[in-house]
Amino acid sequence: MNIVLWIVQGLLAAVFLMAGGMKAAQSKAQIKEKAGDALAWTDDFSELQVTGIGILELLAAFGLILPMLTGILPFLTPLAAVGLILTMIGAAFIHIRRADGFQPVMINVVLLALALFVVIGRFNLFG
Repeated sequence: MNIVLWIVQGLLAAVFLMAGGMKAAQSKAQIKEKAGDALAWTDDFSELQVTGIGILELLAAFGLILPMLTGILPFLTPLAAVGLILTMIGAAFIHIRRADGFQPVMINVVLLALALFVVIGRFNLFG
């Protein structure tokens, strides 16, 4: 089970390193130019808010890996996953409100489910 958890943590970390890095390092105009309609939701947020979301996603990505890898405060790993669950709930509601369609919401649901798996596995809730 530990190997599967590491794989899921790695996948989630990779996704949120890329997504968060893009949001944290680029302006809204650059993001929209590269991603087009996929990130049209940025129109509803200020430049600072988009950057903040990116920074939080980056922190969560590091939090999924580093605490468990170093053995320093490993309880932070499932807490980072909880943060991603909350982020994905918010993202899904934004996509639903904007009527962005089925696909963005399903991506949020899949990422949420993977983060939930990490929470359950790392808090040893499988029993």
